[in-house]
Amino acid sequence: MYTISWKNAARSLLIAAIFATIFSSCLPKQAGTRQSGPKKAELATLDFTVVRPADDDTFQSLAARYLGDPEKGWLIARYNGLKSLEPGKLLVVPSVPLYRGGLDSQGFQTVPILTYHKFSIGSSDRMTVKADDFERQMRYLKENGYRTVGLDQLLDFMEFKSSLPEKAVVISIDDGWLSAYEIAYPILKEYGFQAVLFLYTDFVDGPKALSWDQVEEMSRNGFDIQNHTRTHRDLTRIKKGESFEQYLREIERELDDAKKAIEEHTGAKCNYLAYPFGRTDSLVNSLVRKKGYRAAFTMERGSAPFFSKRYDIGRSVVYGEFDLDEFVENLTVWEAFAANAY
Repeated sequence: MYTISWKNAARSLLIAAIFATIFSSCLPKQAGTRQSGPKKAELATLDFTVVRPADDDTFQSLAARYLGDPEKGWLIARYNGLKSLEPGKLLVVPSVPLYRGGLDSQGFQTVPILTYHKFSIGSSDRMTVKADDFERQMRYLKENGYRTVGLDQLLDFMEFKSSLPEKAVVISIDDGWLSAYEIAYPILKEYGFQAVLFLYTDFVDGPKALSWDQVEEMSRNGFDIQNHTRTHRDLTRIKKGESFEQYLREIERELDDAKKAIEEHTGAKCNYLAYPFGRTDSLVNSLVRKKGYRAAFTMERGSAPFFSKRYDIGRSVVYGEFDLDEFVENLTVWEAFAANAY
């Protein structure tokens, strides 16, 4: 895993030292005075803001105040090389995107995209993860500093528009089984994690499937509902007796009808597709791109770097027989450059 760049750290420390010297000479010194509440920035430029945190400040409160998003507290901590906030000590809040693409002189960041299907209280099979195992996996992520991110955040990272936490991970659940609501949903909420539900819409309201009411509830509470087609057919295969023209029309229906239904029920944009069975080809990719999807996902195992092909982004399926060590093997967040690359 990579650490804060020495150039950024040096710049932060230099700026902080300069302004500490300047302001220590002109600010009144009152012994025993306690700092609290919002404090005016010591210096603000287009690129950064120098602030002196009050006693009741946190990285999250500073991020909310200066970056407009409390979830970016990690960025302030990372930029200043801090694990905890020191009230009264100057620090720098960067105002421009940093760590674009997760690139560093030593390597680059990658983002694990985990995929689940069904969950069960008791037994498991290849595509069904037991509740206890899922809870154990989520606890591992929480205790080891992983942060869940959404697909918009992932694509902004890939397009150099913003950065991600060092241990960013995407959690996705395919199909729309009822167990996603009954088992995975409460566990994810317990750990404060977000997830993506790739839904195939003809399945909804069926036996052992989610209802639209449940889908809408999950959408209101942090789940990102995205497209897994209408019927879950293999988009790369022409059915027996189907002409090429019919095949094209049906594939367009698979994409259009599901997208429309999801957007009508959630009130949110449906910009992403998970290919049924993870299968795609150049024709399907072109149709997906034509329909305006921002990205689409396969089931090719491995974490995603910024240079992933937007319509062939791999995901790692978590199988029911995985033990915790096998689960952890899918959490690669950093790839170092080869030693002889230069």
